[in-house]
Amino acid sequence: MNIIFHRQRLASDMADKILYLPPGSASSSGLFLAAPRRTGKSTFLREDLRPQLEAKGALVLYADLWENRKADPGAVIVAAVRAELTKHEGVVARLARASGMDKVNIGGMSFALDRIGLKDGISLSSAFVALSDEIEKTIVIVIDEAQHAITTDNGFDALFALKAARDELNSSRHHGLRVVATGSNQDKLAMLRNSKDQAFFGAPLVKFPALGKDYVQWFCEQVQLPASLSVDVVYELFERASFRPEMLGAAADALRYDFELVPEDVAARFTLAVEEQIEASNVEQLGVVHSLTPLQSSVLRVMASKGKHFAPFESDTIALYQKNLDAIAPGSSIRADVPNVQQALTALQEKALVWRASRGVYALEDPCLRDLLDQQGMLVIDVRTATQSSI
Repeated sequence: MNIIFHRQRLASDMADKILYLPPGSASSSGLFLAAPRRTGKSTFLREDLRPQLEAKGALVLYADLWENRKADPGAVIVAAVRAELTKHEGVVARLARASGMDKVNIGGMSFALDRIGLKDGISLSSAFVALSDEIEKTIVIVIDEAQHAITTDNGFDALFALKAARDELNSSRHHGLRVVATGSNQDKLAMLRNSKDQAFFGAPLVKFPALGKDYVQWFCEQVQLPASLSVDVVYELFERASFRPEMLGAAADALRYDFELVPEDVAARFTLAVEEQIEASNVEQLGVVHSLTPLQSSVLRVMASKGKHFAPFESDTIALYQKNLDAIAPGSSIRADVPNVQQALTALQEKALVWRASRGVYALEDPCLRDLLDQQGMLVIDVRTATQSSI
């Protein structure tokens, strides 16, 4: 069994805020938590927040939209609801009768749960109402990497179905529904709640607290190397590793299986091992970047430079692609026109460098890539100046 660092105080405080809403609180619309990938967010959700919510009387459903990236996010959300319903025969019986079945044969599967979904049949809202009335508890659905929901039409439909269920269950007739959505990119997650045509418009968007010095102290106590590590030194390394626990763990493993390691070398070797982990991660990403065609590279650089203001097919942006393309590959016969840019964006998606919402909004898949490109001098230095000079 893995030893896990628990954040129970944070989890308890967060659970209280999710479950007990003051009058007029926008949290009734949902709560959005943003944190970079691999910083311990999913572990916190499963190991700390979920148990705290359950201990305070809630029923928790969990849908991870990152676990199987080939699965439609709408289908993943529906599957999480169906999986919970299988545990409550009374709810299934209610839904079966609501669907017009006079006789309900649960064991014989006369009522198929695939009737519950986003299109025809029984709506998610009806399923949540039946579940709420049966268990008489607040229901919390946690959607990890929720930004993927807006990459497909079914994902959009699932979010609006959850909104309808939330509006009904938060009325005085039922027992409440809370939606907790997490994501690894704050800008992408914000797309789910920034505009009035989104299901969770106005919901709070909160930066999830990174693991701190208490985690580093716990790590130093648990690591079991031939000599102790300095908490202050390791915390500085942790900051440089973008607060990713796996970087410290991998460095410790490298030392743990070095059977010739002597105590006086532990501190220096651990520092070197963390730096090697950081460098290896950067080299892997840069390897993909350096494999790009000149136009793909130009599009990626402009996107990273413009950030949330990136408009892929505006004339100014097209001119900026061309300016960068001319600098990267002088004399290239490839032009940065709309069809070629569209092909480049598709290729960047396939290489997992770029993310696309179903309505044509693009963003970097990993926001840390921008910093890496900046370190390599691969960003457009001044987007406005470069754009104006290219017109």
